Amino acid sequence: MNAPSAVESATIQASRLPDLIALAGEESSEKRRLLLRELTDHFFGAAEQNANENALYGDVLARLCDDMEVVVRAELAARFAPAPNAPHSLIRRFAHDAVEVAEPVLRVSPVLTDDDLIQVARKRGQAHLRAVSGRAVVSEAVSDVIVEHGDDDTLNALLRNDGARLSRAASETAVERAKVNPALHAATVERKSLPADLLNEMYFAVEVRLRQQILEQNARMDPELLEAALAAGRARVAAEDGALPADYAENLAYVDELQAAGQLTPEVLIRFLRANGRTPFLIALSKLADVDFHTARGIVERKDLDALSVVCKAADMDRAIYLTYAVAVLGSEDNPMGKAAAYGRMYGELTRDAALRTLRFWRMRRGAQAA
Repeated sequence: MNAPSAVESATIQASRLPDLIALAGEESSEKRRLLLRELTDHFFGAAEQNANENALYGDVLARLCDDMEVVVRAELAARFAPAPNAPHSLIRRFAHDAVEVAEPVLRVSPVLTDDDLIQVARKRGQAHLRAVSGRAVVSEAVSDVIVEHGDDDTLNALLRNDGARLSRAASETAVERAKVNPALHAATVERKSLPADLLNEMYFAVEVRLRQQILEQNARMDPELLEAALAAGRARVAAEDGALPADYAENLAYVDELQAAGQLTPEVLIRFLRANGRTPFLIALSKLADVDFHTARGIVERKDLDALSVVCKAADMDRAIYLTYAVAVLGSEDNPMGKAAAYGRMYGELTRDAALRTLRFWRMRRGAQAA
């Protein structure tokens, strides 16, 4: 290793470190390690350094670290990680090092800037990204890059960090990824700052326990926040969710006639189901619940009785009507009668207010299609 330059030696002598600098010319690895540790001790024990002295410490320490094995660099990184006056050049070097070295500074160093963290996120691997995702505060700019470059394990870590701020665009991307990966469901639904309209998009993808959390959060939501969330959601919703069935137009005309005559009742939908009239049933259900056809079709095609209960409760249908629909939707191969009691209890526990709040998010698609 080369000895420090004359300028470096002069500055360090001004800091009264000549004995330590003298060790820098030693060839012995053991003595270079001694210098590294003693120089570190002197840094933390000395009075506050000026900018030049701080930069010099960082330069000398970084060059010494280049000759040290990972375990020594990791020990040094852990010591410097929480220090607010740690040399920036040294910390930045550690941030790009092996993950054993990088992790402590990436998680806690106050010296690293957003630009530093973004460079790490773009250039290093997933372990580095997960360390950044665990910082007490992660800015939107940094989170955007993590969402773009991180795998699902990294995204999971970011979503579970309440100190990580996500932009609207990053939140939308995270939700789209979470919909198709059950490992991300809990982290997404349980994220406190997830926009409410995006939270409700997760309803159709997640298990019963998480659906219940969504319903509970909807019931607690302040009306003003609810309106803001609905406005954000309307801007996102696509106007078309898929092709309509071939018999849609004729059945729409028929259902419209029934509605105009005041004859569109929950009992009429039972008649449609018994006659195997899936399209008129879906059109009628969408009209009674005031949701779009595609939402109603998705519920029935998935045999999603939780979602069906929300629709029926919001439309103020009684339990017997809901169970009749449920049995018909399930079909004989799904043991509908055996499941009826459990779904009946669930329907009784669901409040109409919670159902109505949840349905307002589903109704966004109907409004978008009519626009």
